[in-house]
Amino acid sequence: MMRNLRERLAEVNRRIRTAEQAAGRELGSVTLLAVGKTQPARRLALAYRWGQRHFAESYLQEAIDKQALLANYDITWHFIGPVQSNKTKSIAARFAWIHSVDRLKIAQRLSEQRPVHLPPLNVCLQVNVSGETTKTGVSLDELPNLAVEVENLPRLQLRGVMAIPAPSECYEEQRSPYRTLREAATALNLTSFDTYSFGMSEDLEAAVAEGATMVRVGTAIFGSRN
Repeated sequence: MMRNLRERLAEVNRRIRTAEQAAGRELGSVTLLAVGKTQPARRLALAYRWGQRHFAESYLQEAIDKQALLANYDITWHFIGPVQSNKTKSIAARFAWIHSVDRLKIAQRLSEQRPVHLPPLNVCLQVNVSGETTKTGVSLDELPNLAVEVENLPRLQLRGVMAIPAPSECYEEQRSPYRTLREAATALNLTSFDTYSFGMSEDLEAAVAEGATMVRVGTAIFGSRN
């Protein structure tokens, strides 16, 4: 298991570096987020042993349990799941990044509840770029207004956008929604925008080609979820 995880992690990093080269981008310009959803803390600890430092979680209580077990590890924690109003206080206190802000009410609560002794919470706006009714996220039309409102909130640092497009096995179809969102975000002309949280196990090459600065990978590192 240890060797398999090490090999999987190395292979994902190779894929990212190869995609950076293919896109003519600077090596190391893309940060890998290891998505630990449903994985035990010991497997995250192994990934850490092999050099992984950024970890992403979708379920708050599961994340809290892992953070307690891994408290002595120098981990940057990212929250990537849907945010409920009754969870914002814990999220604001426990994470360095949140990628799934999709409405002003949630952003306001995070801003109010971010502890003053911590640096501003890094925020990405989740955009439902494929218009799927089963997924959360602000629409492309609503993005400009939400971005302006969130940018003005204290204790938050608006960094960019996140998307989970409809899956496709076609490389060009994978690239298209990321391109659409990158162009929409660029058109906002916000100086704080430097993050595109795009791409997962199956489409990270397409995401990197369209400017991803963070890719969120779970299955390709840890194997199928339980």
